[in-house]
This record gives sequence, C-alpha cells and structure tokens, in this order.
Amino acid sequence: MTDPASQPVLSEYVRGEIDSWLARYPVDQKQSAILGALRALQHEDGYLQVEKMDAVARYLEMPAIAVYEVASFYSMFELEPVGRHTLSVCTNLSCMLCGADEIVEHLKSRLGIGLGESTPDGKFFLKREEECLAACCAAPVMQVNHVYQENLTVEQVDRILEGLD
Repeated sequence: MTDPASQPVLSEYVRGEIDSWLARYPVDQKQSAILGALRALQHEDGYLQVEKMDAVARYLEMPAIAVYEVASFYSMFELEPVGRHTLSVCTNLSCMLCGADEIVEHLKSRLGIGLGESTPDGKFFLKREEECLAACCAAPVMQVNHVYQENLTVEQVDRILEGLD
C-alpha cells in the first residue's frame, strides 16, 4: 500500500506510470520500479524535483537517498530545469570518426550555448556529450528528447531543430 501523503505531490499520470511498473515486479521488490517512476516524473516536469523524488521514495517505500542515487547516476535524468528539447550527441569512437565533433560544434554555434546549457528562450538544452548511445552502425548519432536521430549531417541537424516547436 502506498503512502497517501505522497499522492497530492504526484500527479495521476505519474502514479499510473509507477503502478504499471509495480505490476511487473514482485510485491516485495517495489524499488525495481524506480527507473520508470523517475522517467515519468521527468517526462511531466522536464527535470526531477526533490519534493517529487521524495514522494516517489515514499510511494515505493524506499529511502529518499536511494532515489537520489539513481537519479544522479543515470545521464538521462536532469536534476535542474533545462530547455524543453534535450539534445545529446554521442561522442564515442564510431560517432567521432563519422563527424560527431562537427555536429557538436555546429549545435554550439547555432544555438549559442555550450554543453550542459540551455538556450535563453528555454527551447533547447545541449546536454553534455554522451559517451555511447549504442548505435555505432548509424554514426553519428544524436538523441532529441530521447529519440534517436542517426546518420547525421549538419544539414539534417538543422532540419531537426527547425521541426521542433
């Protein structure tokens, strides 16, 4: 049973997502739903707020520090407000050899920001470089809002950016 005190902090959407993950695991393994819970929180707010991570900890009956550890370990989670659209460029060997450096430099120049920064209008967040997005056969690769964009050229990057609201 979940702590009713956590329910006002977590939206119906987030509670539904967590419950769908909880249904996949044994009752005594609630902490297994943590990645799905944090993903739902970030999807809703754009980043993970401490108050809501605390509510997730109560909902999953686990220590808050364990939630913070997961949130800070995975590069897919943001702990501070960022732009609406997250851009992550793979910079591992295959992508680098196929032009990832040029893609990163183009994004920095076009958006007028550095890695780990958001545009002043809050539209884009150029995430720090990703060590590996596991799509070497389609290098260079970039994730846009966690969706893979493959075999990139500077021109394709421009079209992708122009297509985002």
